[in-house]
Amino acid sequence: MAKLGLLDWCVCLAYLVVVVGLALKSIKGQENNEDYFVGGRKMNWLAVGISMFATSFSSISYLGLPQRGAYQDFSFYLTILFIPFVITPILWWVFVPLFVRLKVSSGYEYLGRRFGRPAQRIGASLYCVYAIGWMGTMLYAIALTLQTVLGLSQTQYFWMLVAIGASTTAYTAVGGLKAVIWTDVLQAVVLGGAIVAVLILAVGRIEGGWPAFWAIANEHDKFQMFHLETPLLAVENFTGKNTVFTALAFGLFMYLPGYAVSQNMIQRFVCAGSVARGRGVVLLNAIINAANGLAFLMVGTAIFAFYSQAGGLGLPAEGAEIAKEDQILPYFVATQLPRIGLLGLVLAGLFAAAMSTISSGISAVTSVIVYDWLSGRQLSLTVSKLLTTVLGITVIAAALFVPVLGANVIEIINVIAGTSLGMLLAVYLLGMLVPQANSAGVWAGLAAGTICLALVWNAVPNWWYGAFTLVPTFLVGAGASLLFAPPPESALRDTLLRKGKPAL
Repeated sequence: MAKLGLLDWCVCLAYLVVVVGLALKSIKGQENNEDYFVGGRKMNWLAVGISMFATSFSSISYLGLPQRGAYQDFSFYLTILFIPFVITPILWWVFVPLFVRLKVSSGYEYLGRRFGRPAQRIGASLYCVYAIGWMGTMLYAIALTLQTVLGLSQTQYFWMLVAIGASTTAYTAVGGLKAVIWTDVLQAVVLGGAIVAVLILAVGRIEGGWPAFWAIANEHDKFQMFHLETPLLAVENFTGKNTVFTALAFGLFMYLPGYAVSQNMIQRFVCAGSVARGRGVVLLNAIINAANGLAFLMVGTAIFAFYSQAGGLGLPAEGAEIAKEDQILPYFVATQLPRIGLLGLVLAGLFAAAMSTISSGISAVTSVIVYDWLSGRQLSLTVSKLLTTVLGITVIAAALFVPVLGANVIEIINVIAGTSLGMLLAVYLLGMLVPQANSAGVWAGLAAGTICLALVWNAVPNWWYGAFTLVPTFLVGAGASLLFAPPPESALRDTLLRKGKPAL
């Protein structure tokens, strides 16, 4: 679809060179697993906050948000706003103080203290299933997009996928969490810079500039966020893809577990070193997510406004000018904006979105294996780096396997997030909120969550799967715990939710 000019290639190459330099610089001061997996608990909180955003902002979002702005409206922004207005307060008051206070290296150490080693390992396993599938999907998605955008053959696609996975694994294995965080900062700057540049130039291509942009957007209700059918409890409100209730489901049962009990996020809570700095991390992440999501949606809206004026032809049709609607951003940049290296910057941003997600996941899953399965503090740094490399190879293999799952693979991974992380969050809530909760109750709750999921599978939209795992796991777990002996006093020490002001 597009050919990269010399300047585009130079931009991409410069990005990769800086990534390698940051990884090599991160080796300095690396002495043990504490340095390797949690940055010695003394990372700059501003950098960690930016890294947290980069980790959560995937290549799917990089392409998907402009697609929504162009072909739909701002309804998905309501889901994004759950991050600053709902999720961040919960992280601020509950999860950041808990993990920092306990000085965990893996978030699932909490489950071990509260419910015993088996619960710790099942929690770690639930996260690993989610993370490996998600990382494989990210790698597959970016390679497939580049194949279409650059017109790669099947062989070139294969080597592009392997090259991206191998390079991401290499800098993660060499530099550990420090490399992940500082390269995430670079990646956030690159993708942010790319989208701001595209927005300014796209609006400049609209006849009439910003006033025309606002007028066209308002005329077509592009800024519409709230979709509700009447009556309020109409089935369409729960099954429609863009309704308020759908945003609620994504926010509470996918985004919240993803932020609260995913190891790649927990690493960022604790590596800043204190509750105050950990709270600064989540607050900064919330601000950047809200601003960045708005910018990406506005780019899509600007693209819509341009094509609504350009001879009245409308947006490019899927299957004709573009293979899929989510390729509208690179297509627009390649065909409508000046060739000043901007396509290279957009592709570097796409690399950044994918690599930041994959590198953070590799580091997080490796730390889970080391701390939750191999009693990590006794392992050498060399062994931890070797495990990181092996996991990176596993992610590449997962990306090659993903197409076998079918055309709706991204939806399948979203299902995994809503189910595995939904049950995982329920177990944490049992531990923090129910003093009587015990390991037997946890296993009963997990069984109930699994059965409920099986009963509603394909009967409800997949964004509600998390509700059908989280709620029964918590309720049955709490009730079943009353049938068994209460947990020992040692299991309740520092593991229940405390209302007092935490020590900073």
